[in-house]
Amino acid sequence: MKSIMKKLFLFALLVLCGGFAFSQSKMACCKQSATEQFAMLASNKKFVMSHPKPLPIHFQSSIGKAITYTTPDGKTADAYELKAKTPTNNYLLVVHEYFGLNDYVKRESERIYNALGNVNIIDLDLYDGKSTDDRAEAGKLMQAVKEDRAIAIIKGAIAYAGPKAHIATLGWCFGGGWSLQTALLAGDQTVACVMYYGMPEQDINRLKTLHSDVLGNFGNKDQWINPKVVAKFADDMKAAGKNLYLHQYDADHAFANPSGPNSNPTATADANKNTLAYLKARLK
Repeated sequence: MKSIMKKLFLFALLVLCGGFAFSQSKMACCKQSATEQFAMLASNKKFVMSHPKPLPIHFQSSIGKAITYTTPDGKTADAYELKAKTPTNNYLLVVHEYFGLNDYVKRESERIYNALGNVNIIDLDLYDGKSTDDRAEAGKLMQAVKEDRAIAIIKGAIAYAGPKAHIATLGWCFGGGWSLQTALLAGDQTVACVMYYGMPEQDINRLKTLHSDVLGNFGNKDQWINPKVVAKFADDMKAAGKNLYLHQYDADHAFANPSGPNSNPTATADANKNTLAYLKARLK
């Protein structure tokens, strides 16, 4: 009888340990990336409601043009390009915010283009040709972004710029997190990275592979990329041995978006001044 009870005990222990190991493995494999965590915010009604319909705009550029390039997944991607007036290896890869690659993003890119001088700007389109002015639909588009496809779009743009390109990145909101990811993907071609209230990378080992410093513009009233998230990012960057130039404002999420109610002209002006100075120093 004792022998049977001992065998039953050992069997139960094996089942329990096996179940725990499976649970731990499942947790490890299902850990969300920083960009996936940000995309999940679209499930939060309060987050969606904080992105009201943008003000109407129609921007027509005389210098910007739509381009198409191949991506390493065997597909193509669309983008918007502002070509430098004279040939240069300086590139700024811009990632759109919540509503997609719209005229606001294109207008802002052209403003930055004129302020920086001789630089090529490529506005990436991680929504694959889709944009909207409906906040609920924008949330669906953001959640529909597949990480492997987004990475392919970014790698395709890096290849389009060429192996000699000096690459800086910039993005807002959804694009703020992807700006940092783009800087990581560009490897030793990266010279600068600007994030506006985007989800930081939380893997210190990945941050160690950055080949540039980072400038971050964040709002202290932001309920999602809040001061606690930003403080952890600062600690992680320090642990990774990387420089973070941090600018925090008494402002809300999307404070630099002129089409929304959270627009903060004072914070936007200061963030823009610091961003331009930072980029000019690195895109010489």
